Amino acid sequence: MIDRVRLCYANPTLPVAVYREVAAHLRQIDGIEAGLLPQTATEFDYYRSQVGGLWVETAPDTDASSRSRLEDVLSYYSDRFGAWQSIETES
Repeated sequence: MIDRVRLCYANPTLPVAVYREVAAHLRQIDGIEAGLLPQTATEFDYYRSQVGGLWVETAPDTDASSRSRLEDVLSYYSDRFGAWQSIETES
């Protein structure tokens, strides 16, 4: 079994629809898996995202082209919606 590397990112004000769009774009890249993390806030806040974050997994043998496309997609959304924050999650 190949160990995959999982990274998690968040943008607290990013709408759920945009999170879904980012994950869909990332899943189109060879060697990349992506999904959404559940919101962990106990109270609803209209101005905060209803998603806890985005997880991205890459295999150790993912080629440089795929890794570059991953960074390009994250940069595209960061430029439009604000910087991603790297977050820690429990596995």
